[in-house]
Amino acid sequence: MSDADRDARHARLAALDRAHVWHPFTQMQTWLEPAVGDEPLIIDHAMGSWLFDTQGRKYLDGVSSLWVNVHGHRKMEIDSAIKLQLSNVAHTTLLGLASPPSIELAAELVQRAPRFPGQPTLTRVFYSDSGSTSVEIALKIAFQHWRQRGKTKKRKFVALSDAYHGDTLGSVSVGGVDLFHEIFRPLLFDVLRIPTPHAYRWPTGEKHCLEAAALAAEALIAGRHEEIAALIVEPLVQGAAGMITHPAGYLKRLAEICRAHDVLLICDEVATGFGRTGTLFACEQEQVVPDLMCLAKGITGGYLPLAATLATEEIHQSFLGPFESKKTFFHGHTYTGNPLACAAAVANLKIFDEEQTLVHANAMAARLAEGLASVAQLPHVGEIRQRGLMIGIELVRERATKEEYGYDERMGHRVCLAARKREVMLRPLGNVVVLMPPLAIQPQEVDLLVEAVRESIAEVTGRSEIR
Repeated sequence: MSDADRDARHARLAALDRAHVWHPFTQMQTWLEPAVGDEPLIIDHAMGSWLFDTQGRKYLDGVSSLWVNVHGHRKMEIDSAIKLQLSNVAHTTLLGLASPPSIELAAELVQRAPRFPGQPTLTRVFYSDSGSTSVEIALKIAFQHWRQRGKTKKRKFVALSDAYHGDTLGSVSVGGVDLFHEIFRPLLFDVLRIPTPHAYRWPTGEKHCLEAAALAAEALIAGRHEEIAALIVEPLVQGAAGMITHPAGYLKRLAEICRAHDVLLICDEVATGFGRTGTLFACEQEQVVPDLMCLAKGITGGYLPLAATLATEEIHQSFLGPFESKKTFFHGHTYTGNPLACAAAVANLKIFDEEQTLVHANAMAARLAEGLASVAQLPHVGEIRQRGLMIGIELVRERATKEEYGYDERMGHRVCLAARKREVMLRPLGNVVVLMPPLAIQPQEVDLLVEAVRESIAEVTGRSEIR
């Protein structure tokens, strides 16, 4: 394609995009009226850890196409699995039918789910199509479970402040990011809140964070357990809140509190699952088996929309009974257990075994940590939070006071735009620059990512000297 044809194609697509596409989490007036030279970036194709736009430029996929890509783009084994399934059937319903890929994937997920002595076992898989719906399903299952066990008072949910669990109304109800959720409050059900154990901004200092946060959770649950159905938590890392990493031992304390007071534990592993924190599932690191576990994002390696909610056998038993008992879980989606997506997911899990993906990812996480040590010394970097390949770099106006930049200053966004000039694609969370590359990222790509981030922060803040 000639340069003229390429430019004409880009202009045509950009015009159509502005005329018709409503982008998520995007202020569309800014999108429709961009700054001079700030044309829409349209990704045309990808390979490995790299994205290529319609104007011939390339970018390292530093956020895994919104935290989903695992083994890189155009992974031959996943491509082939989808093509093979497509030669059989693209979609059939799971309502009253079954399919080989959905059966095989369910068995794989159950086999790989966390297992520790003396804890329940996750044995059942309910499919859906996004992280939000996997959480919605977990909430509804927990609620119906207790009703069908005769404990009808247990209908409240406990969630952390600053939580994010998706964008459907149930998942928004248990969410706590005011920027996203405040406008919808009149539509939501009430939720009991416990404090986020955010060590960097804990009022009485980091050393008190774990114990104080755990005691607050215990006081609430112990006092109101008869009306609490479940506690929901993002294990180890609260992603959309700004990559807030929990103190070691916090998840285990929550699990012990829930067990002691007959409250279900829901672990939202949508973002943390499939190797992002260094183990296949984050809750493994504290030897916790939840009663319900929500999965999505990396489940298909970043190829197709798919989600799963895993449940224990005890919970599943609550939904069994004669037809006329109406104990059925009356919930489903048209594309539940889509065979193409399930085939991609099975291939994705197989690659974890064949290529020792977790070993490689942990090596790359260590390399990133080493490289980011110098970034942490930049004057306007308040803290770098990392669990495996989930990283948040919090920018501050003043390091000593931890003073934040204003929302309208868009510091994280400006750093990400600066990184694009250095061939790195990032997306911020307010003042937090997020790094979440594919698990398959290579050493030289890690080094490029670190250098681009360091230079971009220095450029935007106007300060490059190390303190």
